[in-house]
Amino acid sequence: MSPEPVRHPLFLWSLLLLVAGISWWLGEREPPSREQDIVHEGPREVDYYLRDLRATTMTPAGLPGRTLAAGELRHYRDDDTTELLKPRLTVHQAKGPPWQVNAETGWVSADGSLVLLNGPVHIERAAGPANRPLRIDTRNLRVQPEQDYAETDERVRVRSLRDRIDATGMQAWLRRPARIKLLADVKGYYAPP
Repeated sequence: MSPEPVRHPLFLWSLLLLVAGISWWLGEREPPSREQDIVHEGPREVDYYLRDLRATTMTPAGLPGRTLAAGELRHYRDDDTTELLKPRLTVHQAKGPPWQVNAETGWVSADGSLVLLNGPVHIERAAGPANRPLRIDTRNLRVQPEQDYAETDERVRVRSLRDRIDATGMQAWLRRPARIKLLADVKGYYAPP
């Protein structure tokens, strides 16, 4: 039994014209240029920079809330982010000494909701009437400034007078009531008075 021939030549011609039209359209399209493929190449463009920056945000009560200082600030036009050299963040307290956070470099997101402090990071609070002095040493801290919250997955060392706690990973809430949560491998060393 042989296959029956197609009795609708109009269907075949339509299909053939459709395939020819698509082939012509694909052949006429301009291939994407190298410039279209590259969003960013080479050094990033700084649209402004500042040296010896010091900026303070105030609380609704008119008191200092946070102060950001840096040796240098570079803002990038392409993604609206900011890089900081030697950033120093101070979280002021209504009562008691402020928290001081220092790092090698920093990066600030376009909306300012995230600050990445890179390299060695040191967090300090001086002694006050209701608390002992405290120093935290770690690396690569993620900070959410509006919440006065910081976290890291790196090794952490907390020192207060002669006492010491070592851990891996930390969450820290720096606004009253301040608290620190150590996440894993916690070992404490207590020196009696």
